[in-house]
Amino acid sequence: MADVLPQQRLLLEILVMSGDVAVNEGDGDSLLWRTIKECDEKRWLKRRTVSQGFHGISITDPGRTAVS
Repeated sequence: MADVLPQQRLLLEILVMSGDVAVNEGDGDSLLWRTIKECDEKRWLKRRTVSQGFHGISITDPGRTAVS
């Protein structure tokens, strides 16, 4: 079983409930962005550039498994 921190679990559960979300890259050092980067490194989510300054975030199958 994956070791999921509380803030990672919250982000992944939000993605499970809402699907893709768009995130502003304005503050790359925020708790949100640190959590996104941690989850991205574990391949629990995917991020892609949607438009200048915004990234689309979506959960992967391993991310769904981590929170189930």
